[in-house]
Amino acid sequence: MRRRDAVKALAITTVTPKVFFNGTASAKDSAAKAVLRGVKASFESKWQNWPDMLWVGPDYWGNRLQDWEIQSGRVVCNVSGKNRALHNLCCQLNGQKGAFNSSVILEIQNVPEQAKGYAGLRLGAKGPFEDYRSAAVFGKGLDVGINREGQLFIGETTGEGVPAVNRPILLNLKATPQGKTYSLTLSATAQEQGEAAELTVSDISAEILQGNIALVSHFEAEGEAASQPSAIFDQWNIEGEKIDHQPEQSFGPVCFAQYTLQNKTLKLTAQLTPIESIEDYKVSLQVQEKGQWKTIQQRSIDPMGRTAQFRIESWPYEEGMPYRVKLDLPLVNETATYFYEGTIAKEPTADDQVKMAVFSCNADHGFPDQEVAVNVEKHQPHLAVFLGDQYYEGSGGFGIQKDPVEKAALDFLHKWYMFGWSYRDIFKDIPSACIPDDHDVYHGNVWGEGGKHAPSDEGWGYVAQDQGGYKMPVTWVNMVQRTQTGHLPDPYDPTPVKRGIGVYYTGWNYGGVSMAILEDRKFKSAPKNVLPEEARVTNGFIQNREFDIKKHRDIDAELLGERQLRFLEDWGNDWSHGAQMKAVLSQTNFCTVATLPEGSIIDSIVPSLPTPEKGEYVKGDAPTTDMDSNGWPQEGRDKAVRALRKCFALHIAGDQHLASTVRYGVDEFGDAGFAFAGPALNNLWPRRWWPTIGEGHQPLEGQPPYTGNFLDGFGNRMTVHAVANPYQSGREPARIYDRGTGYGMITFDKQAREMKIECWPRYVDPIANPEGQYDGWPITVSQKENYGRKAVAYLDEIEIQGTADPVVEVINEASQETEYVLRIKGNRIQPYVFAEGSYTLKVSAPEEGKMKSLKGLKTHAKQSDGGTKQIQL
Repeated sequence: MRRRDAVKALAITTVTPKVFFNGTASAKDSAAKAVLRGVKASFESKWQNWPDMLWVGPDYWGNRLQDWEIQSGRVVCNVSGKNRALHNLCCQLNGQKGAFNSSVILEIQNVPEQAKGYAGLRLGAKGPFEDYRSAAVFGKGLDVGINREGQLFIGETTGEGVPAVNRPILLNLKATPQGKTYSLTLSATAQEQGEAAELTVSDISAEILQGNIALVSHFEAEGEAASQPSAIFDQWNIEGEKIDHQPEQSFGPVCFAQYTLQNKTLKLTAQLTPIESIEDYKVSLQVQEKGQWKTIQQRSIDPMGRTAQFRIESWPYEEGMPYRVKLDLPLVNETATYFYEGTIAKEPTADDQVKMAVFSCNADHGFPDQEVAVNVEKHQPHLAVFLGDQYYEGSGGFGIQKDPVEKAALDFLHKWYMFGWSYRDIFKDIPSACIPDDHDVYHGNVWGEGGKHAPSDEGWGYVAQDQGGYKMPVTWVNMVQRTQTGHLPDPYDPTPVKRGIGVYYTGWNYGGVSMAILEDRKFKSAPKNVLPEEARVTNGFIQNREFDIKKHRDIDAELLGERQLRFLEDWGNDWSHGAQMKAVLSQTNFCTVATLPEGSIIDSIVPSLPTPEKGEYVKGDAPTTDMDSNGWPQEGRDKAVRALRKCFALHIAGDQHLASTVRYGVDEFGDAGFAFAGPALNNLWPRRWWPTIGEGHQPLEGQPPYTGNFLDGFGNRMTVHAVANPYQSGREPARIYDRGTGYGMITFDKQAREMKIECWPRYVDPIANPEGQYDGWPITVSQKENYGRKAVAYLDEIEIQGTADPVVEVINEASQETEYVLRIKGNRIQPYVFAEGSYTLKVSAPEEGKMKSLKGLKTHAKQSDGGTKQIQL
C-alpha cells in the first residue's frame, strides 16, 4: 500500500489569508525537522486576533478543554480548580545551554481567601514519555508565579510581592545560565499602580529547565466557588536560545479525520475544535486532481460534537486519491486557512489480500502511544477497527464532568482529542471503523435495555448501571455516537431506540470482505432485572454463591435484540458487490475467557492481582460469571453464534482486556466459528485465564494446559486456542508492558479463503522481530472452519457454469431455514448437511443479477454417493 508522508508542517504566507497545516509530529519526528537551536527563537500569543470562543487556539493544549476560553482577546481559566495548565505546544525548552525569558500579563480573580493557590508559569514540564504530547497532558514541572496573597514564588521559594487580586500584573521571568545551573529572576509589576517586586533563585538544575512551557492556574476552591474564574492571561511572550519553536506541533482546529468507503460511497468525518462562535466559517472537503485541489463538498459543524460529516457518491475507488479538509476561519483582522491532509486509499481488488488492524481499550497511561503508531505502520494495514473504550473516564487525569451537558460535551472532546492525537496517523490514510463501548459513554458496564434511562439519583456507579440503560443525557449519548460512528456506512435500520437514542449497526463491504458491525450493549437486558432476586446481582456479578447461573439458560433476556438478529440474517445472506469473506465486529466476544481466584464474586480485585513470571501457571482460579461479557444471556449468545456460523464469519471483538482466540461451540465443542478478542492498547483491567485443569483435560497439541475444550462460567462451550496472559516482561513501565497490551492484525486471504490472526505486543517492531507475537499466535483459520458442525449427509456435487465464484445457499426444506451460505472458490461444490431429508439449493451471481434454484435435492449418507449436477447461470 502506498503511504503518504506525515501531515505537512506549518507554512505561513506573507499575506492574508494565512495558511496552516495541522501537524502530527511526535518527539521523534520533531528531531528530524528544522529546529532553531542556537538562534534566538520567539513566540507571541495573539489571542487579540481571535473572537470569544471555548477554545484557545491551535498552539495550545488546555487541561481541561472546558476550563480555558478566550474572552475579549484574553485567555480565561474559568474554574478555580487544581492544576489547570495551558501548554504551549509549539515551544519547548531544549537541552542546550542558553538564556530565555517569558512574560505574561495575568490577573487573579476574586478567588475566596480560603482557596489557597497561585497563577503563573510552568517550566520544563515533563510527562511519563519523552514527547511533548505526554508533557502537555501529564506534565509536571517547576511552577513560578504569584500566589493569592500577592507573593512571588519560584518552586518552594517565596519572596516579596504585590497585591494581585483583580488587577493586571506583568509577570516577567528571566533565565540565565551560570555554569551548569541556571539563575531565575521573576519580577511582577502592577501595571496601573507601578508597584513592583522581584525574586531571584540560583542553582536551578539545567535538567529542570527542559520540557514544555505552560500557563498555570492552581486554586483549591470547593463547591460553587470552584466553578468561578480564577485567572486571566494576556500577551504571553517566550524567547531565547533555549527555546525550540516547532509550529508544526500545533493541534486543531481540524484535529483528525476518519472515513469508510463502501460500494462507491465515501463517508468522512472531520473532527474540529469548538469554533462554533465564529460566524461565516467554511469547512470543505477537497481532493487533488492533476496536481490541483478541488472542493467537492462543504459542510457545517455539529454544534455539540464539533464534527463536519461528508458523504460523496460515485467515488473512484479504483485509485488512491489525496484529500484535505479545509477550514477558512475569519478572525478579527484576517482570515486563517487550515488544512488537514490524508489519502483515500485505493480499495483492494478481488485478488488482493486485505489486512485489518484491530484495537480496543485505550486507557491513557501509554499516551501518546507513539510506538503503536510506528509499529502498526510497518504492517501496512488496509483498514483499522477500534472496537470500543477509545478512552476511559479518567483519561486526561480529571475524571468526568457530567453536567451541564454543554460542559459534558467539552469533557468528552478532551478525552476524544487525546485518542485522535495518538492514533490519527494510523487512520488518516486508510478507512477505519470506530464503535463506542461502555466507558465511551461513562459507564463501567452498560446494559442498554433498548435505550432506557439509568437513574443515577442514588449513585453514579453500580446502583445506576445495574438498573440498565444509559446514565448520561440522550443528547450527549447521541453526540458520542455521531462523532465515533458518523463515518460508518448507513445504518441497516436507522429507527432510534427508546428516548430517541440513535443506532449505527450496519454492514461494511470493503475489498471483498463483508463486515457486520454490531451494537452489543444497546439492546442487552440488565441481569439484575431478569434474574431471580436471590441471585443478588452487583455490577453483573452474582453475589449469592449458591446461585447456579447455568440453570437459567432459558430466561427471558435479550442480547443483540430481534432487530440485530434480523440484520445478521440479512447480512449473512448478502454476498453482493464482490463479497468473498465475512467477519463480525463487536464490542465483546460471545463467551467469557476469564478466571479469578476461586470463590470470587466480583472482579474489582483484578488490578491488584499479582502478575506471574513468564512460564508460571497460576493455581486456584475458576471461570468467572461476568455478565458484561456476551457469554450471558446464554440463549442470546447461542442465537448470535448460530447466525455467525451460517455465513462462515470470523468474530472480531475487543473489551476483554485479555487477548484470546477461541472456537465457539453450541451443541458440541467446535461446532461453530472462531473468535479473536484483541488485546488492550493500555490495560486498566488485566484479566487472566488460568483454569484449574481437571483430570482428563486434553490441551491442544503442543500448547499450554489452558488451551483446549472448556465450559465458561455460564456453561458455554469454547475451545481455547491462544491467550495472552499478563506476565512480568521486565520492561518499564510495568503498568503498560506487564499487562498483555498490544493490538491485533488479521489478514483475509481471499484466494486461499484463509484468515490469519496475529496478536502483537505494542512494543515489538514487526520488521526487526517478525517472531515477536504473543505465544500461540499467529493462527490461520480456513473460511470453512468457521462452521464446525459435522456433516451427517451430502447432496450431489454441483458444477456451476456461466459465472466465476458463485454464491451457494443451502436451505432445509423441512424447517425452511438456511443451513449456510457462502461464495465458493471455483465452480464446483458438494454441499454437506446436518440432517437427512430434502433440500433446496440456491446458486447465484449477485453482481450479474443471476440466480437459479434446485429444489427437492435428496441426501446421501456418503460423500462419494450420488453424481454431479450441472447448473447454467
